[in-house]
Amino acid sequence: MTPELRLIETNGVRLRVALAGDGPLVILVHGFPESWYSWRHQIEALSMAGYRVAAPDVRGYGESDRPHAVEAYDMESLTGDIAGLVDALSPNDPAVVVGHDWGAPIAWNTARLHAGKFRAVAGLSVPYIPPGDVVFIDAARALFTDRGLFFYQIYFQDEGPPEAELEADPAETIRKFYYAISGDAPAGTWPIDKKHGDTLLHRLPEPDMPLPWLSEEDVAYYDAQFRKSGFRGPLNRYRNWHRDHAYLSAHPSSPIIAQPSLYIGGTEDLVLKMFPGDMIAAMKKALADLRGAELLDGCGHWTQQERPVEVSERLLSWLAEL
Repeated sequence: MTPELRLIETNGVRLRVALAGDGPLVILVHGFPESWYSWRHQIEALSMAGYRVAAPDVRGYGESDRPHAVEAYDMESLTGDIAGLVDALSPNDPAVVVGHDWGAPIAWNTARLHAGKFRAVAGLSVPYIPPGDVVFIDAARALFTDRGLFFYQIYFQDEGPPEAELEADPAETIRKFYYAISGDAPAGTWPIDKKHGDTLLHRLPEPDMPLPWLSEEDVAYYDAQFRKSGFRGPLNRYRNWHRDHAYLSAHPSSPIIAQPSLYIGGTEDLVLKMFPGDMIAAMKKALADLRGAELLDGCGHWTQQERPVEVSERLLSWLAEL
């Protein structure tokens, strides 16, 4: 099934949105460095099951608008974009929002900040973490930079050099980055001993293509999208940690998400190794109606692409119970 690609005005920007199906609205929010295309398998499965699916290019990506300013990519702006899609596509009925990678925090916080517009929320890979006492990027500096170690989000803070590296050959960026943190890569593929001052792609191997879940055609699509959009907008998301922390900490809404929720991760996802302790147990304190939390054995970071059938089945089962 080929979805309709439509430009939709929302929150002062235009987002290109992949649309398919009829029925209750489900919005799928991608992460870094991805595209609406990251949800290609779920768009077909959910629309065939009786849902109207909307998968936007997040602002800064693909053919969506690409504001220049760093602050245009803060959480307040991005959650407003997703809430505005409900106004445009389902003004009389609340929607379901699902996010992966950076799309997961966007989804979690959209459900929190615009609770009346969303009846349920699901996150893939990145768990829901309400703002704490320490800003994440400051904790990362103490853990990595102060010890002379590379951390990708610290590398992304400086405007210019990361864009230049990733834009030099977007297809190479996608192949190497996707493979290195996937479930296909053997232990050690993502080097943990890189030094502060190294670059993202330094020492990441070129994989043998195709991967079981990523074809040459898939890479070509991503390559074309990032040649149009560049990487500034996507990287700006990482440059708003302090702004987001201040906004979310001061917001009058409860940090406890009340709507029915779902979490799906992978046992080999490096994201979960970034957080100490049992993140699923921690999430249960912040998600008042967590109806499922599952780790897919052997799955890496690219949850819905690496395990399309399993993810679609779990989403459909959860949706049917709402």
